[in-house]
Amino acid sequence: MENNQKNQLNIEINDEVSQGTYSNLAIITHSPNEFIVDFAQMMPGTPKAKVRSRVILNPVNAKRLYKALAENIAKYEQQFGTISDGGGIAPFNMGIPTAQA
Repeated sequence: MENNQKNQLNIEINDEVSQGTYSNLAIITHSPNEFIVDFAQMMPGTPKAKVRSRVILNPVNAKRLYKALAENIAKYEQQFGTISDGGGIAPFNMGIPTAQA
């Protein structure tokens, strides 16, 4: 068996999950042991955002996600051009945590 075949990971996804969940807002909080990412959807003219999905990661996997996302954004921009940051409008709250778990 080749080394590539040994390191392959089988991933299963059901039909509901494969449809994905739209999010235009993410709130990231952390405690000493975990990072919590709430993906929410905010509709125009609505003062309330609804959390559609929550992902809880340990610090090591949060950093791995951060690096993987940075690598994929770089590859995307090489292929399609620079992504605008929205002119300073930040739909994703990645600042100081608002809560701790």
